[in-house]
Amino acid sequence: MVTIAELVHAQVGDDRVGLMYEDRVWTHDQVARAAAARAALIADRLPAGAAPHVGVLLDNVPEFPMWLEGIAVAGGTLVGVNSTRRGAELARDITHADCSFIVTERAHLPLLDDLDLGIPAERILVVDDPAYDDVLAPYADAALPGTEIDAGERLLIVFTSGSTGAPKGVICSQGRLAGAGTALATQFGFDEDGVHYICMPMFHGNALMANWAPAMRARSAVALRRKFSASGFLEDVRRYGATYTTYVGRAISYILATPEQPDDADNTLRNAFGTEAGTVDMQRFEKRFGTKLTEGYGSSEGGMSVNWQPGTPDRAVGPCPPEAALLDPATGRECARAVFDAQGRLVNGDEAIGELVNLGRNGFEGYWRNDDANAARTRDGQYWTGDFFYRDDAGYLYFAARSDDKLRVDSENLSVATIENILSRHEPVEAVVVYGVPDPVAGDQVMAAVQLRPGTSFDPEAFSAFLAGQEDLGTKMAPRFVRLAERIPVTATNKVNKVGLRREGFRTDEPVWWAPERGAAYREFSADDRAALLGVYAAHGREGALDL
Repeated sequence: MVTIAELVHAQVGDDRVGLMYEDRVWTHDQVARAAAARAALIADRLPAGAAPHVGVLLDNVPEFPMWLEGIAVAGGTLVGVNSTRRGAELARDITHADCSFIVTERAHLPLLDDLDLGIPAERILVVDDPAYDDVLAPYADAALPGTEIDAGERLLIVFTSGSTGAPKGVICSQGRLAGAGTALATQFGFDEDGVHYICMPMFHGNALMANWAPAMRARSAVALRRKFSASGFLEDVRRYGATYTTYVGRAISYILATPEQPDDADNTLRNAFGTEAGTVDMQRFEKRFGTKLTEGYGSSEGGMSVNWQPGTPDRAVGPCPPEAALLDPATGRECARAVFDAQGRLVNGDEAIGELVNLGRNGFEGYWRNDDANAARTRDGQYWTGDFFYRDDAGYLYFAARSDDKLRVDSENLSVATIENILSRHEPVEAVVVYGVPDPVAGDQVMAAVQLRPGTSFDPEAFSAFLAGQEDLGTKMAPRFVRLAERIPVTATNKVNKVGLRREGFRTDEPVWWAPERGAAYREFSADDRAALLGVYAAHGREGALDL
């Protein structure tokens, strides 16, 4: 099995363009030599017995792939540090992953202020600091390490949120990452003439596994965008001659929201691969830009994938793989096939919706130091995805929901427990429940049902000020909707009735406040707001998602 380290070695002597960023260009050979320098630095500064775990807290800048390749040939592990995390939660991610180095930039350096990381200052490297070049200078002529790296060697720890509030560190080996690249390079026919445009964050699996890895496998060039920009997307595609990109969630919707021009289809982009674009937006994108979007279901864990194929119905993800089944997590029994009414709405959700389970071999390599999560994923020798689907008579899968305590907002999995703990600090709040309501395009939006203390009232300005003051509130955690509940509803066993809350969503008779856009002021959710928003769901074919 090929390894990423071998793919790095294969770049030596290749003077074709390998990496582009803004106005700068590096050949494949120059990138490999940059990796050699960084590998030598790691070997020189790593204390005896320390885990070669390097936390990378960077945007999509050239140093990210250079360090990734350097870590690969050094036999180390890159820990993708999520720059939207804050305070104690950020510190927990870094220390939990046993990082002995941190590579960051000045824009993110303040995030580390006052955090007890146990990492000395000489092993916190700031890539845009004037002194950084001097740090690398002694290793400028270093050769790539000649030590053979085993395919099973751990290369990545990529964090993904779980249901308990603490993110889980997904392990990915050299062989699995190279294998993911091989699979997509084969599927799309990538070659040395391609240009892979990476605008999704490289600390996430989408960019690493579905974009960078296949570029390495095919020896294609990589073009980086520091952060995703809808307005800059088409300009970048033309600037770099991009032939392939990846996306997640609402990225496609944001691009489609830019002003349409008559020459939008005049571009080099041939393929785009991702998840959660939505059928309507997929069709609009292809018509406008002349590029077909290919959807797939998968995860950084590598335990299950479902790929779209020709003939897949609208709203379906793809055909159910032969080694997979939809099981009732309580009984382990296989779920019934879906039944639809004349309008295409699911009418037997209780019997048809089940958890997607891989019954055969899978690529899951475990979570870093999380035995409970590993056991939950691999019950009875099977891989349980934690995601719920229903299946039609033809065998096509339709996404229904994620497990109760997860939210997926703009392609980020968020834990409701974390958000609930933060909101409960607000003085007027007596009880709070956080849950997801479907986004009009893809994924979820955060909604909170709040029970206020007697004698208090909801002050939207004070609530916004409170949120702004919470250092551990991630950038995507603020509630879009706030329901003022007279009493938090519970079941007969006194458990919170989240199913009922989710199904009612913002269509409740109780007062609801909302922020129409992220960062906007909260205002009352009126009947006109409700009607207009339901129209947006209808325009995207998502009105049925509100009833699941």
